[in-house]
Amino acid sequence: MEPCKNWRPGRSSPANGAKVWIVLGITVAGVIILAEATRRRRRRSRGVPRRVEFFGAFVERFELAPSPQPPPPAARHPLADLKFAVSDNFEIKGYVAGYGNPDWKRSHEPASQTAVVVSALLERGATCVGRTVMDEFAFGVTGDNLHYGTPINPELPSLVPGGSSSGSAVAVAAELVDFALGTDTIGGMRIPASFCGIFGFKPSHGTISSIGVLTNSQSLDTIGWFARDPSTLHRVGHILLQASATGPKRTRRFILADDCFQLLRVPKHKTVQVLGKAVENLSGYQPLKHMNISQYIATNVLSLKEFVKPSTKVQQGKSTLRAISSVMVLLQRYEFKTNHEDWFNTTKPRIGIDISSQVLAAVNSTQDNIKSLYKVRLELRSALNKLLKDDGILIIPTVTEFPFKCGSRKKITPDIEDHLHALLSIAGMSGCCQITVPLGKHESYPISISYIAAHGADKFLLDTVLDMYSSLQEHITIASNLVPTPDTNGVMDASELLKEKGNAAYKGTQWNKAVSFYSEAIKLNNANAIYYCNRAAAYLKLACFQQAEADCSQALLLDKKNVKAYLRRGSAREMLLCYKEALEDFKHALVLEPQNKDAVDAERRLRKLMA
Repeated sequence: MEPCKNWRPGRSSPANGAKVWIVLGITVAGVIILAEATRRRRRRSRGVPRRVEFFGAFVERFELAPSPQPPPPAARHPLADLKFAVSDNFEIKGYVAGYGNPDWKRSHEPASQTAVVVSALLERGATCVGRTVMDEFAFGVTGDNLHYGTPINPELPSLVPGGSSSGSAVAVAAELVDFALGTDTIGGMRIPASFCGIFGFKPSHGTISSIGVLTNSQSLDTIGWFARDPSTLHRVGHILLQASATGPKRTRRFILADDCFQLLRVPKHKTVQVLGKAVENLSGYQPLKHMNISQYIATNVLSLKEFVKPSTKVQQGKSTLRAISSVMVLLQRYEFKTNHEDWFNTTKPRIGIDISSQVLAAVNSTQDNIKSLYKVRLELRSALNKLLKDDGILIIPTVTEFPFKCGSRKKITPDIEDHLHALLSIAGMSGCCQITVPLGKHESYPISISYIAAHGADKFLLDTVLDMYSSLQEHITIASNLVPTPDTNGVMDASELLKEKGNAAYKGTQWNKAVSFYSEAIKLNNANAIYYCNRAAAYLKLACFQQAEADCSQALLLDKKNVKAYLRRGSAREMLLCYKEALEDFKHALVLEPQNKDAVDAERRLRKLMA
């Protein structure tokens, strides 16, 4: 596996890494933001991964000793023997919180006090062992940091760890610490928890003191923590959630957001069915109930209407979620600008290219409907509290995207960000609490689901995950070893099973068998572009170019942004000597992925042939 190319502060940049300074924008306030682009900064080595100390998770290592243990016979502190780390936006007395950016660190004084949440953990016996890498200013979704490198995802080193609290997630996943603190504004805890295959808890907004933690957006920021197991997650929560009283064990209602799971590219037998079977025999757990959460929100959050873009009936659910996501991002930009515009104006910091676009969007933002943003927030919280009450848990996928490849040239497009933020905005905008729960893997990628409870029901949510996880874990193991079972309709999972059989046959160079499996999948579900595109790949191997062209055309009718369909149809048309049409296909692929090497090579080859 190929790791991210990392380099630490104080060391020289990678070989051939001449620095290029790019003026990315001049804001209305006159702020000039420079982004440093380093050529081949993400160059990846082949063969054995390069050794990176502590998986590149830490900005700095130190040790803050816990409070002394009380003398016997008094009980030991509840967090004794646990080690933890904090993101680079938590203040530690005598140290400077760097906010993921050296210019921020250079321009600020050491903290006079330690963050309240860190002090609480030290007082209860935990030991702090360092500060971790984060995306600059708590923006970003990949975990990449221009100045400190990208922490290596222990789950799969070729994948990014996710951001913004990337280093904290990696430190936990790599077993360098028992738990770690981070912050979540629009997904900064939940994305890395999902990408690294660990537990991540985003508490209810305002439940944990933010004193001594650098602010991105005060209406959205929450302090959360990662752990590898629900027991540690629960132990930390027991200390930090003192204000939330826990009553007697309650009945638990699980509400499955069917419309959200339709956005997920993972078979139901690894997600929904695992959860359903896990709760079947547990005392006090009601059977899963199904609902369309987008429709519920559209009906109950009336102030959202002005942000919903016109759409077809099929797209209405996505439009509602994207509207919430849009409001969340607008609110973040407004508050970030209010908090930090003066500093950017004065300092003109060096910022990574991926982050600078978000910072510029925030600093340049002008909002005429601020009250509407806050109104959506209040109405969404009220609607979810009404739905969930004190015993309900909403189940959604944590993210709809698999982790990106490390050092990938694939740009994080607005569409990808929309997909990521759509589900994250439900708890993000409402301020409700959310736990990311790992569910094993699908096609080698970590997968997870999330539990959302009403605002203030944090301990109830932590209790639930701890109570049911052994049953959940049992069924995760069963699902990973057995073939899928059909869902209530018997269609979607059966077609997915046939697709996976086709993939296996294709990898085994059994092209005719692969075509057969894909054809059966299409009979069950003829609205899936991937099935047609995969069958086209098998047809190409069999030199059935007309069939491959037809399948790719059908795939593109279903999904106009399917790059592989353009590439495969281009290849088929080239073999059919339709050079002009093939060239158009490769051009379309390059519009969607400008750095796609196959498309670049094919375009050059065809231009020579046509010349």
